[in-house]
Amino acid sequence: MNTGLTLTSSAFADNAMIPAKYTCDTEETVSPPLSIAGVPPGTKSLVLIMDDPDIPEMFKKSRGIDAFDHWVLYNIPADATGLAEGGKDLPAGTQEGLNDWKRTGYGGACPPIGRHRYFHKVYALDTVLPDLGAATKADLEKAMQGHVLGQGELVGTYQKSVKAE
Repeated sequence: MNTGLTLTSSAFADNAMIPAKYTCDTEETVSPPLSIAGVPPGTKSLVLIMDDPDIPEMFKKSRGIDAFDHWVLYNIPADATGLAEGGKDLPAGTQEGLNDWKRTGYGGACPPIGRHRYFHKVYALDTVLPDLGAATKADLEKAMQGHVLGQGELVGTYQKSVKAE
């Protein structure tokens, strides 16, 4: 579904390396700045999901998941033009769901081994979702069914730095 909805970051280009500042390789991980453009007419709210589909197969099977969820936001106002670095000053009305660390907020890229891809996906919805509380990505995807007007995506990659002993 290509509707012109785009998600970009001033911190990294699409399919480029995410700077360490936005990963678990730093003491205080902060979310990257994100810009949203091309929101389709009729959009009432936006959703942002960041996940890592490159987790090991045994982890996928043991947890019954297809990707590790790093950030889950919903009911972002339709007129939002982005999210500021740090994820602390979210647009008014934005609600946070649970990531796979079982907490709200941003969880930085943190691959256990090798280079992983991190998909930042934005969805335009024709509705404002009800309060889903600390919803998981699965809860949110179920609630979004039949309401998606458009989708945009930004992919970043990351591999942990190797520290010399």
